[in-house]
Amino acid sequence: MNALEELRGLGPKGLRILGQLGIHNIQDLIFYYPFRYDILKRTNLDSALKDDKVIIDGVIESVPNVFHINKKMDKMDFKINAQNHLLRITIFNRGFLKSQLPIGKLVTIIGKYDPIHNHIVAAELRMGDLDKITIEPVYHTIYGISSKQISHYVALALKNPIQSEDYIPFIYQKKYQFLSKEKSIRIVHQPSDEETLEKAVRRIKYEELFLFMLKMNYLKNNKKNKIGLKRNVDYKRIQSFIESLPYTLTEDQLNSVKVIYQDLTSPIRMNRLLQGDVGSGKTVVSFIANYINYLSGYQTALMAPTEILAEQHFQTALKLFKNTNLRIGLLTGKMKVKEKREVYNSLKKGEIDFIIGTHALFTEAVEYFNLGLVITDEQHRFGVNQRSSLKNKGITPDILYMSATPIPRTYALTLYGDMDISSIKTVPKGRKPIVTKLFSNRDMKEVLQAMYEQIKLGHQVYVVAPLIEESEKSDFENVNELSIKMEKAFGKVCKIGALHGKMKPFEKEEIMNQFSKNEIQILISTTVIEVGVDVPNATMMVIFDSYRFGLSALHQLRGRVGRNELQSYCLLISERETERLKILTETNDGFKVSEEDFLLRGSGDLFGARQSGDMIFQMANFKNDFEILLSAKQDSEEFLKKNYLSEKENFKIKKLLEKSIDLD
Repeated sequence: MNALEELRGLGPKGLRILGQLGIHNIQDLIFYYPFRYDILKRTNLDSALKDDKVIIDGVIESVPNVFHINKKMDKMDFKINAQNHLLRITIFNRGFLKSQLPIGKLVTIIGKYDPIHNHIVAAELRMGDLDKITIEPVYHTIYGISSKQISHYVALALKNPIQSEDYIPFIYQKKYQFLSKEKSIRIVHQPSDEETLEKAVRRIKYEELFLFMLKMNYLKNNKKNKIGLKRNVDYKRIQSFIESLPYTLTEDQLNSVKVIYQDLTSPIRMNRLLQGDVGSGKTVVSFIANYINYLSGYQTALMAPTEILAEQHFQTALKLFKNTNLRIGLLTGKMKVKEKREVYNSLKKGEIDFIIGTHALFTEAVEYFNLGLVITDEQHRFGVNQRSSLKNKGITPDILYMSATPIPRTYALTLYGDMDISSIKTVPKGRKPIVTKLFSNRDMKEVLQAMYEQIKLGHQVYVVAPLIEESEKSDFENVNELSIKMEKAFGKVCKIGALHGKMKPFEKEEIMNQFSKNEIQILISTTVIEVGVDVPNATMMVIFDSYRFGLSALHQLRGRVGRNELQSYCLLISERETERLKILTETNDGFKVSEEDFLLRGSGDLFGARQSGDMIFQMANFKNDFEILLSAKQDSEEFLKKNYLSEKENFKIKKLLEKSIDLD
């Protein structure tokens, strides 16, 4: 049985909601693990204080009384005997349970305790004593389904045998005395005690992390066999180009150029991550890598995440290479068919040396004359599909990734074990640190005044809202509401524009062009501005409901200002999590911010799905499970070194690796 439709009580609505959670069959449901557990332990009432959350079980001593407050609310009162205390229980909107609560019934109460009046205002009421409901799994949910409902459906699914491959090699199952995979899965969904639950969770996490590290080390080992393109470039020519630039490179930029030069002129293919803070100058380093590749007679492709950013890179490249013979092209989805064909033709003939664009660069229609280098911007991993596309055309280029979300080095070395890493920590000379301040909604006058001061100076302002449109279930500021408010405040002194993800590409482009030309002074937007906007005259970033964002995401938004010698500001508006947000007021160092973000939030903000196999963890977490990750890393290295992969019992692991990783 693998069809969700076969589960009792699951109708079309439930199927649709589960689908939104990524659950489409029984297998998906079984692997939808709890994200935490409620350990329900009996509270000792004699040591409980006023307003403490208590969990107690006892016997009902009085017939419940139900009082109707209004049409939508009722209150039920009754007494229970628990731990030699006669307690009055009050619970709201549970009047329908009255018939199920006769005198002598065992119940469990969860709520806040008032020891002076022996009274508990209950949040939950459970039938039965506590011994039968010690540990409860809690699942991530969305509107329309509860964690208990998911747990119920999982319980129905677990009545059948679990079909799942065990990918932990026998040698490590024996080493750690792991439970079987099937037993572990059953325990994590239906735990009976903390000790076995801990063993089951550790076993599942280890398998996920072992496979991840095995893929990383497998890629790293095979990288040694990848023959690079032949290049013979005198470094003096690179130095001469660097000296012709309109600005001086920082020490970190120069060091990054040198290692990339060594990669490109070595016999092994380059697979390097260039990470640096916002505005640290990664782009010019990648352009110099392109120049090295050009002097060797090869083409370069730079893949950007958005058309706006692709066009921005194109304009920058035209300026930097205007005194060279390097030919630059642009390829985006919005171009007319005739324009695209001209670009395709030029690429095929070798009439374009440096092509800049989006994913369109690697579609079937594109043929390269002699592609030697692929540069990808803003964490867009050059994945299996793109590699396969080029391999089918007989092309095996060097690859350079750029990321503006710095990753703590300890984690980067582990997680990006298949790649070499260069970091740019210094920022170009003349840039002033961005002044970041934290406000609440009560300080709105001060915020508006600060915005007005920048507008009077002829500068521009970004205003960020986390949502696009109104929602009954949210009180967050959104683009539409902010547009109205900003129009009231500044409509007579400047022009205001709005930008969000639901707009059509040409609408976004029009707004951005107006903002770039200073025809719009205040741009209200969602986080679409996080990537691909470079307006040096913008000197203030105002972010509403800042607590909704991770620190790294806020740092990225902040990096949209402070892009010249002008003093810039970032104003964070939040009613909660102010201690966390204070970190941004204390440092502009993206590496420090990412370290704090990692410690506070885990890996979610820092690491996306790995395209080299699309590794997505169901239970493991890079931050919380770093100890297990290191064990898995060590074991995977030993596994490959001793060639355990060749043994018959590990054939399924080898097949999994070959299926999910394109080594060419």
